[in-house]
Amino acid sequence: MVHPPKLTASEISNLWTSYQNDSMAICGLKYFLANIEDQDIRSVLEYALDISKQHIQRVTDIFQSENYPVPVGFTDHDVNVEAPRLFSDVLYLSYILNMGKFGLSSYSLALSLSSRGDIIEYYSDCLTETTKLHNWAKSLAKEKGTYVRAPQIPTPEQVSFVKDTSFLSGGLFGAPRPLLGVEIGDLIYNAKRNALGQALITGFSQVANNKNVRQYFERGREISGKHVEIFNSLLHQNYLSGVTPLTAEVTDSTAAPFSDKLMMYHVSALVASGIGQYGVSMSTSPRRDLGIDYARLMAEIAKYANDGAKLMIQNGWMEQPPEAADRQELAKKK
Repeated sequence: MVHPPKLTASEISNLWTSYQNDSMAICGLKYFLANIEDQDIRSVLEYALDISKQHIQRVTDIFQSENYPVPVGFTDHDVNVEAPRLFSDVLYLSYILNMGKFGLSSYSLALSLSSRGDIIEYYSDCLTETTKLHNWAKSLAKEKGTYVRAPQIPTPEQVSFVKDTSFLSGGLFGAPRPLLGVEIGDLIYNAKRNALGQALITGFSQVANNKNVRQYFERGREISGKHVEIFNSLLHQNYLSGVTPLTAEVTDSTAAPFSDKLMMYHVSALVASGIGQYGVSMSTSPRRDLGIDYARLMAEIAKYANDGAKLMIQNGWMEQPPEAADRQELAKKK
């Protein structure tokens, strides 16, 4: 039997990240399921937990077949399912819907960067499963009346073409033009992501044990809240509805359901995803003022992410990702 080619740098890195994310998701979903009341949402969470466990097993099998060290990730030591409820059922559904979106984008990228047959098959399966999870959660959110639809825009009478460079103006040199449909969609999406992030990090700030971690989360709570206000303000300027904050879905519990390590990783993953989404939004927004806003907000959360990475390193919580050989160090050993 011919052994398949060795894993490429992108394949091993994506598998390693997938292991981290799925092991974290398992901890979160176990806690959610320990106190959820809505049986419809419970079914969605149980499916999400099942596929995350399958992912961990498949990635573990791949690592072992390659004699590659299986990551530590997150375990039962990082979750306390007996902790009092920290979030509402509404937030659980919003969370799983957002995680479905996150999975669709990350798995599609991983699939596009894979070349080995078994890795292509794995990420193809991940996409199929995550599509089912996302569509199920979205349908349920509509049924429960919690799904926030993007605003509608009028239907034009005919096709037209842009005739003036004022199309690019965003208020720097004259009044800004109305928002494009794609710009509205991005603003809503980014507002919803930040509203969820603000609620999660509000809860984390209440239960973190390490003082520096609590202060870091408090800072993140203010940043995400400010970003929601900025995106809502841009929508309101065009007489469009914005997004309602989700902090009301956080209880007053101060007992930690998760380790500080897990919560820090979770926030860092959300911030990294946010940086990427801001970049996509900037690339699809022709209005100059929107590009400037996204660049400014991206720089702010990039600084926040960097400070978070330093905090994780100081506490010994950052697992070493796959990296290239240090040729200079190897030469010194000779």
